Amino acid sequence: MQDAAPITAPLQPRSRGEIRLGVGARGLTALRQSGSMKLLFPRRGTDEGVLVNTSGGITGGDRFRIGAEVGAGAHVTLTTQACERAYAAAGEVPGRMDSRLTVSGSLDWLPQETILFDRCRFSRRLEVDLSAEARFLMCEAVLFGRLARGEVLRDAVFRDRIAIRREGRLVYLDGLDLAGDLAATLDRPAVADGARAMASLVLAAAGAEGHLDGIRAMLPPTAGASCLAPDLLVLRALAPDGFELRRTLVPVLERLSGRPLPSVWRI
Repeated sequence: MQDAAPITAPLQPRSRGEIRLGVGARGLTALRQSGSMKLLFPRRGTDEGVLVNTSGGITGGDRFRIGAEVGAGAHVTLTTQACERAYAAAGEVPGRMDSRLTVSGSLDWLPQETILFDRCRFSRRLEVDLSAEARFLMCEAVLFGRLARGEVLRDAVFRDRIAIRREGRLVYLDGLDLAGDLAATLDRPAVADGARAMASLVLAAAGAEGHLDGIRAMLPPTAGASCLAPDLLVLRALAPDGFELRRTLVPVLERLSGRPLPSVWRI
């Protein structure tokens, strides 16, 4: 979760990438990858895919798209090789990451954390379409700089949108807009009270409410969980840094996924 040196100078827009993935009960039905986006399957079969951004990060003007379709009877876990990095931008045009997931089977969407750097301009959108019987687990985590590097976000823009639909009906909609001095905003007691890491987790699956009491017992005071419907469990977590955030998330994700997490998620 650390790299060699802090990023100071704005980077020039340079990267494009796209992944199109289809998985059925018998394996791959489609795979198309272009530009800086790659998808690897480290083990035999298609149950775990690792997304790789070979450009090393996202800056202003970059465009990345991910599309995945998981058919009935299939299970897939999608994660990332490393934390995504939103670097300083040369202008006001944001870098974008747009993901569209269509699920009839089971999908665990577990990218590693996104690290925001000072002067970044980053916008991401996740849209999920579920069938009546689909199971979907997602976790999206953000680090606002790296405390060990002394990084402070005094001028940054971050826009995040998540929409989940089941049988075409909107069941979950979330949005976050942060701009300007993010450190000052996060220091406000009613916002994050000094936290520099946050995560949103959603389980959309039959019987999700049965996990609620057990999950609540696992959480620190800076996290909370609730059920918006019997099949929709939502969790929010804040932490001082990425390590403490993972200490909260890993046991929760292991319980909700019902299987070992990808090795990149180990603390």
